[in-house]
Amino acid sequence: MSNLDETRWLSPQPGVMPRPARVLLVGAGPGDPDLLTVKAARALASASIVLYDHLVSREVLALVPPEADLVYVGKESAMHTLPQEAIIELMLRIARSGRPVLRLKGGDPYIFGRGGEEAQALAAAGVPFEVVPGISAAQGASASAGIPLTHRDHAAGVLCVTGHLRVGARDELDLDWPALARPRQTLVVYMGVAALPVISAQLIRHGLDAQTPAAVIERATLPGQRTLVGNLQNLPDLARQQGVRAPALIVIGSVVSLHHELAAAMCLPECDSLDDPQGMPGTRREDLPILAAQAQ
Repeated sequence: MSNLDETRWLSPQPGVMPRPARVLLVGAGPGDPDLLTVKAARALASASIVLYDHLVSREVLALVPPEADLVYVGKESAMHTLPQEAIIELMLRIARSGRPVLRLKGGDPYIFGRGGEEAQALAAAGVPFEVVPGISAAQGASASAGIPLTHRDHAAGVLCVTGHLRVGARDELDLDWPALARPRQTLVVYMGVAALPVISAQLIRHGLDAQTPAAVIERATLPGQRTLVGNLQNLPDLARQQGVRAPALIVIGSVVSLHHELAAAMCLPECDSLDDPQGMPGTRREDLPILAAQAQ
């Protein structure tokens, strides 16, 4: 079902004073159902009501039993099915009626998924809950695109930030630009496609070399994944020219320079495996559907 049966799920059972049921905050991972944790897959297989977000893939939702209630509470840029407060209230109402809830979020619940806010609300209401972590979007995109997040020769650390512009503001991002522009680190920007020109300009303004390798990874781990490679200066134009759309992750740092070397020796999710004469799986550089652009 795609809509909530309020009579079934929000009304206490006759003659029963229910205790609040447990809520599971589950990370759905970056999209590929094979990247779910075993615990998350088991929880989905036994779920009776699932509140799921926009970035949860159809392939993951297919693991939910057909008799379960699937309730979409997703939020896209400037388009919210329910405000966050209403999502929390719905979750609490169902749990208080004595029915267990599976709250399904893309990636990991505690990484830009507002899982922390929902956990606080559950704790304040006395509703028992458990968090099932998931592979983050950054981890999934990094692995599937052949771009390590850290590397001894390139990056001693990684920073993950959100690039979501303020409502009504075209060029305002409340970020610590001097810290983000430091060398020898990898910067991963979630929800930053619309703000990519601002991100590029601010990082260059605060001292990061304009020729720093940079990439946008669209639909990471899913069919149709694209990896667009350029540098900090030209990536906004490349993304615009190629029509990059969310969901997409931005990776900035010298680790991006490893993309071609690593991607040439691995099979990306949308590729068919090519066997070499010795029977070992491999791919050829020209067979990989990678959209690359080098700085002129």
